[in-house]
Amino acid sequence: MNSPDVTYLGAFIAGLLSFLSPCVLPLIPSYITYITGLSFADLQAEHPSHIVRKKTLFHSIAFILGFTIVFVLLGASATFIGSFMQSKAVLIRKIGGILIILFGVHVTGLVPVRLLMGEKRVTIRHKPTGYLGSLLVGLVFAAGWTPCIGPILAAILTLAATEENVLNGIMLLLLYSLGLGIPFLLSSLAMNQFLSIFNRFKKHIRIFEVVTGLFLIIIGILLYSNWLTRLSGYTTSLFSGF
Repeated sequence: MNSPDVTYLGAFIAGLLSFLSPCVLPLIPSYITYITGLSFADLQAEHPSHIVRKKTLFHSIAFILGFTIVFVLLGASATFIGSFMQSKAVLIRKIGGILIILFGVHVTGLVPVRLLMGEKRVTIRHKPTGYLGSLLVGLVFAAGWTPCIGPILAAILTLAATEENVLNGIMLLLLYSLGLGIPFLLSSLAMNQFLSIFNRFKKHIRIFEVVTGLFLIIIGILLYSNWLTRLSGYTTSLFSGF
């Protein structure tokens, strides 16, 4: 129904934008110290020891795997439910487009949507030890996202519901998770550099909120107008010429 190339790229970009959201980016150091059990001084060292790097790498991977499992299952479920309603495909597409536009308007902060204002968070006060514990924290993180990441994820799930098969829905959420997980992993392995970049970036974080909202609005308009399908035809014909 939709363009795989366009929607897959959009899902990955959405993951990156989720990472840059005010609900995630400022909390990255806290997440990393929590899942690794390492001190902030250990992580911030310009040349961390081999043991620190190893713990950080594997705990971060376990955390990313945790939220990826939940997101992928949500994507598969959304597509599976949508496949039962193929007779209403046009209606689902239009409703989905409108919802994504509303999510975008909310994320810009220009016109807050009341239904999306409440914050729901699930927390674990005492993290279970080991890599399995980091996996569990990742599962909980996915199950209790904050409003900043919620509308973006909901938009990708809405796209997944309009896909024709479950594999496409899985790929959408897998790419979304990679967009969120890759910068998280890189940040955990280079905390000193991350903090330096973040200190320069944080004054522009409001701009990224607006950019994220506009991105969702554009995706919603493309979905509503069925231009995602038309773009698929253009991209297919373009690459088939090479």
